[in-house]
Amino acid sequence: MIMLRRTLLHAVAAALLTPGLALAQADTVKIGLILPLTGPFASTGRQVEAAARLYMQQNGSTVAGKKIELVVKDDTSAPDIAKRIAQEMVNDKVAVLAGFGLTPLALAVAPVATQAKVPEVVMAAGTSMITEASPYVVRSSFTVAQSVVPMAEWASKQGMKKIVTIVSDFAPGLDAEKVFSETFTKAGGKVENVRVPLRNPDFAPFLQRAADEKPDAIFVFVPSGAGTQLMKQYAERGLDKSGIKLIGTGDMTDDDILNDMGDVALGVITAQFYSAAHPSAENKAFVDAFKKANKGMRPNFMAVGGYDGMHLIYEALKKTNGNTDGDALVAAMKSMAWTSPRGPVSIDPATRDIIQNIYVRKVEKVGGELYNVEFATIPNVKDPVKAAK
Repeated sequence: MIMLRRTLLHAVAAALLTPGLALAQADTVKIGLILPLTGPFASTGRQVEAAARLYMQQNGSTVAGKKIELVVKDDTSAPDIAKRIAQEMVNDKVAVLAGFGLTPLALAVAPVATQAKVPEVVMAAGTSMITEASPYVVRSSFTVAQSVVPMAEWASKQGMKKIVTIVSDFAPGLDAEKVFSETFTKAGGKVENVRVPLRNPDFAPFLQRAADEKPDAIFVFVPSGAGTQLMKQYAERGLDKSGIKLIGTGDMTDDDILNDMGDVALGVITAQFYSAAHPSAENKAFVDAFKKANKGMRPNFMAVGGYDGMHLIYEALKKTNGNTDGDALVAAMKSMAWTSPRGPVSIDPATRDIIQNIYVRKVEKVGGELYNVEFATIPNVKDPVKAAK
């Protein structure tokens, strides 16, 4: 008992001697950014982190009287590691968990967010069900179905009758396959489905299987970063000269790697919510600032998810006047609307998903570089999967 009293007295004395310490801790808001920074999906982590840091550079590191501290950790694309990191961050009093480059990572952290009542801002992962995994999940990125439905509808309107889908065999790919097939067949078309392993895929045999079906087009969904390998093998098989059109979501012609694909990518049609070529003043400023801050690296759709995710957190803190209670922050995020580099966006209060424009684009050469040039806009698209329920 005597030792316990002495310990308590020492603790009280220390607090009295350093009154600024407790105040400083209370006045710091930690944002835990959990991302794949190594391995096959490192480009996603690199883009999201760069965008988050750019947002802080442009908007300052103080919000509503609170100092913002960004804590970045590499989950190596492993769900168990992502969950462990999230728990450690919660123990370290982070106010928001953010990032999540892949669906399994976001889903692994959802129970931690629920138990701790800490918002989980999904800046990258795109499977529809993620926001249903916890009432604390809010998404600033996209859902796969938001791009897939417009792509299927566009293909049907072009008179295409038979399409083979090639998707990576994980939750977003299965979302893409299901939604594309349902939308295209409903419009009178015929679909064959092919799935490719997620990690270290060799696309060549799957592309050949698709070509053997003699479709009007091949629809592709692969994770961000995998498009270069697919496009290379598409050309090696001579499919670029076969008359079979290549269409897909914007993951395939990711701005981060598009120039590396070469001219074989010219003419590829995709649907997506963001292009570095999006013609707005907000996007021009964003692209210029991002390139300047990152040695010329071009921002992609993952970057804008990270940038808007930080905006969501900052504005929620302003609304709560710095209150970091999880329920208060999530409530502040619902129905939030702003003009993003991608165009007008808002958070659906019913699903906590982002509502945004989807653009149909064509790869063209502009100023000697390859860009996804938008030629059609579908405004204010909600997640079609949840809208259909």
